[in-house]
Amino acid sequence: MLRAAITEAESAVMAALWRRGALSPKALLEEVRKEQSWGDATIKTLLNRLMRKEIIRSDKTSGVLVYVPQVSRDDYLDYEVQAIVDRLFEGDRERLVLYLKDQAAVSVFEPASIAKV
Repeated sequence: MLRAAITEAESAVMAALWRRGALSPKALLEEVRKEQSWGDATIKTLLNRLMRKEIIRSDKTSGVLVYVPQVSRDDYLDYEVQAIVDRLFEGDRERLVLYLKDQAAVSVFEPASIAKV
């Protein structure tokens, strides 16, 4: 369960771990650089922040240091959606769904899916 917010920059590091799973420091730097033009120091700073927040951890049980996500992408999405619901819809997820429906942004979904909410 996510206990602290993930910044947009931190989410780029998390995206690499969610895509590939546990990664060595070198592999993680390479994976993040595929999407961002950041230097090593920036990525390492983000890693340290994520570790302090206990969103990732380092593991060396197999003899090789790897970074492991402690928060699933689904938990992150739930946290972010709930933050939007709390801030803009007074905590009512149904109001968010109705808003999206009214804006036709939900048109890609089957009506049966919306009815379940």
